[in-house]
Amino acid sequence: MDAIFKRRSIREYIEKEVTNEQITAILHAGMSAPSAGNEQPWHFLVIKNRQKLQELMGLSPYAKMLDKASVAILVCGDLEKQKHEGYWMIDCAAATENMLLEVTHLQLGAVWLGVYPRVERMKFLRDYFSLPNHIEAFSLISIGYPTKEYDSINRYNPERVHLEKW
Repeated sequence: MDAIFKRRSIREYIEKEVTNEQITAILHAGMSAPSAGNEQPWHFLVIKNRQKLQELMGLSPYAKMLDKASVAILVCGDLEKQKHEGYWMIDCAAATENMLLEVTHLQLGAVWLGVYPRVERMKFLRDYFSLPNHIEAFSLISIGYPTKEYDSINRYNPERVHLEKW
């Protein structure tokens, strides 16, 4: 539960490399997410090259943190692997969140950069990485060591809870 309550969008990183072991742990968490029909229609593209990370800043005006990120992971859905049509996005969202929680557990920082359903962002990444036609870009996770430590935040709002009826 600690990782759930401590998870935040971290956009500022110090210059320190995220290890291959940490990346593997993050990917393992992503692949442990639930998926419709247990089809697991995801693929993960790991980006560590500094020039590519900087070029990916062109994805959106909200991608500036990639300049200092140690690594980014592109979460993609495989349309040929989806067992229940249209659920690949939900499956990829679950994988993305699992990865963010593992990042927090590893005392790293990350931010979920939205890609799907923004057609221009999906096209940018399809062209940039030469994604096959049956692969759709879903999210890009920027990862690094945070510049400071953050406290847990209580986001529980009882006004959003409805019992038995609205």
